[in-house]
Amino acid sequence: MSIRVVLVGPKYQINLGYAARVSKNFGVAGLVLVNPRCNAAGSQAIKYSKHARDLLEHAAVVRSLREATSGTFAIGTTGIWHKTEKSFHNVFPLEEFSSKFAGAVKTQDVSLVIGRDDTGLTKDELRMCDATVFIRSNPEYPVLNISHALAIALYELTKGRARYERMESMRASGAERDGLVRLFSTAVRSNASIRDKAAVVMAFRHVINRSMPTAKELSAIAIGLSSRNKKEKRSARSTS
Repeated sequence: MSIRVVLVGPKYQINLGYAARVSKNFGVAGLVLVNPRCNAAGSQAIKYSKHARDLLEHAAVVRSLREATSGTFAIGTTGIWHKTEKSFHNVFPLEEFSSKFAGAVKTQDVSLVIGRDDTGLTKDELRMCDATVFIRSNPEYPVLNISHALAIALYELTKGRARYERMESMRASGAERDGLVRLFSTAVRSNASIRDKAAVVMAFRHVINRSMPTAKELSAIAIGLSSRNKKEKRSARSTS
């Protein structure tokens, strides 16, 4: 497993610097910045990153959350879980998520998505994540600074990492999961009875990412989907 930290719209250099520093503390593979609103190479960001300056200097800058989390198990974060739990079925307290889905986050690459310093993640951005977590805190002031939330989340998610290292080679890669989703998307597009095709494909993607499939299992499903797609194409040609 490797963890990348995805910072969406970081606004303040000091928070960005601290986020890089704590990412280095926990061996994060890299930083991805989605539409940053501050200069990642600014003096304040560098100053507060301390010995994690290299993470800032090599941070990838992208324009969309989908691009930032591609091929990974995406974990969104929120400080206002009470406003999102009625809209989403995949919102968990951090420690509960870590316990229930330990295998999922230890046997595949993970994107830990941290929202904006001032407004967090939007509901649409949370829907794009495979799961959303929140940190139990004082209900009178539940929203943590992004670097503090990041430190707590990384500590919880990296506990006991060594126990799962032997399982990693069995699991399907991010590219293999993306390939299966594309096959499924093809089948969905050809089904005229499905109205919200994007929602169906997104739900399938989330289920596949949470289920921790092996490469062999993914291959078996892909064969089934490929066969179905070929039959539908032959049927379409015969009726045209």
